[in-house]
Amino acid sequence: MSLLAQLTAALAGGSVRIVDLTAPLHSDTPILQLPEIFGQTARFQLEEISRYDDRGPAWYWNNFHTGEHTGTHFDAPNHWVTGQDQHDVASVPLERLIRPAAVIDVTDRVADDHDFLLTKADVEAWQDEHGPLPEGGWLILRTGWSSRNHDQAEFLNADEFGPHTPGIDVECARWLAEEAPIIGLGVETVGTDAGAAGGFDPMYPCHTLLLGAGKYGLAQLQNVDQLPATGALVITSPLPIVTGSGSPPRVLALVED
Repeated sequence: MSLLAQLTAALAGGSVRIVDLTAPLHSDTPILQLPEIFGQTARFQLEEISRYDDRGPAWYWNNFHTGEHTGTHFDAPNHWVTGQDQHDVASVPLERLIRPAAVIDVTDRVADDHDFLLTKADVEAWQDEHGPLPEGGWLILRTGWSSRNHDQAEFLNADEFGPHTPGIDVECARWLAEEAPIIGLGVETVGTDAGAAGGFDPMYPCHTLLLGAGKYGLAQLQNVDQLPATGALVITSPLPIVTGSGSPPRVLALVED
């Protein structure tokens, strides 16, 4: 039996299951909010063209309007100034869209500290237990933050001092960008950087360093709790928007039970 036939049989038989890591897109999907001096991304909107009526008697369809980085989204390297000469989302090599994943679970620490930052020492401790990060794979940070995805204010968790969401510290981001074998970072929060990362040096280190190194980002993932620490295969399908900096994709994971 061929490898693809074995996979088909495993999916049909239930020994491999599919986990949807994508948050549904609708008008209330939380979006990033920047200071008012900057341009803003658009909420997801549907515009009905026809629905079995005189505008189109036998068909229903819509236009939609949204930002490239709305909801669950893929960051291409050219999203950030440090990666401006690298891949746009349409140029990402196809083999990089189906890659293994390592999942680091910090939900207990985030519950006590919304500003929690993953350190290089945390990753090294994880590797001592689970083995090295996957070559050419994703590092996914499980924080439990997707449980807030139903509410914009709760998801952004901002006060007069700014947003309070977990992420990666500068040293760890630099190591992930320059030395770790991964192709990118996946998170449950609105972006790959922590809420306070605008005040780091460099600011927004995950964007600045990982995208600058030609790596990728996945944000606003959900159902990460259904993934094992190792062994999942992540399938990411961003739209091939020519010159685009990113796209809402459908992100699926294959998990062997």
